[in-house]
Amino acid sequence: MKRIHRDLQDDFDEELELELEDRDSGVTAGDEPADASTERRRYFRELFRLQSELVKLQDWVQHTGHKVVILFEGRDAAGKGGVIKRITQRLNPRVCRVAALPAPNDRERTQWYFQRYVSHLPAAGEIVLFDRSWYNRAGVERVMGFCTDEQYEEFFRSAPEFERMLQRSGIQLIKYWFSISDDEQRVRFLGRIHDPLKQWKLSPMDLESRRRWEEYTKAKEVMLERTHIPESPWWVVPADDKKRARLNCIRHLLSQMPYEEVSHADIELPARQRREDYIRHPVPAELIVPEVY
Repeated sequence: MKRIHRDLQDDFDEELELELEDRDSGVTAGDEPADASTERRRYFRELFRLQSELVKLQDWVQHTGHKVVILFEGRDAAGKGGVIKRITQRLNPRVCRVAALPAPNDRERTQWYFQRYVSHLPAAGEIVLFDRSWYNRAGVERVMGFCTDEQYEEFFRSAPEFERMLQRSGIQLIKYWFSISDDEQRVRFLGRIHDPLKQWKLSPMDLESRRRWEEYTKAKEVMLERTHIPESPWWVVPADDKKRARLNCIRHLLSQMPYEEVSHADIELPARQRREDYIRHPVPAELIVPEVY
């Protein structure tokens, strides 16, 4: 229960850091140990520093017309969504966007397997983060029996070629696998069960994946072995500690591109134009949102 409590505290921190704008983070709890408070401040300082570098990376991608695709794969509750939030938190959603596709519909099931992903690929000056990707076929579809053996083998024949095609077209592809232990996943699932704000994250598929831990492990090992190619290698992020995983992943991501700071002209706020014949009309009272707070 102490571990679950600490995990819930981390969740509260997550929500706080999404709102926190003060770079000199003074996030402390009155009754927590001093070393924990120091560690939390150190985490926030490093997170803000890395996020400022991500803004520079975004400017460089726009300026150079670079195209980037980043895949985030891993077990349920491995922390993929958390790091995606931290990457996109301070970036322009028109430049850096997230693709989190639902289960394929009846029409999509009859398409070429990679077809539904192609429409989400970036144009020049864009970054696309896939919260799960075409590797669903090598993972959940294989374990849960949603694909045939023939489709499974065809995936391994096609995926490396598909990724080489992306690279040849000028798209940089980066693939991350978030790795957590059996015990850590159990604790995170229990935390979701006991947190009413996060119970929606637990689907029947998630619970079944917990039961089939070993089958998912075997599928992951085969996937990494057969799709780790020089053109698009896999990078494994140890993720039992969510905060360290975020920092390590963002730092590594930044190292994968030769970005540099793009100079911008100084911004000056123009003076407001005023017209003597303009009269502002009052807003009708019935349109005003009640000020309860």
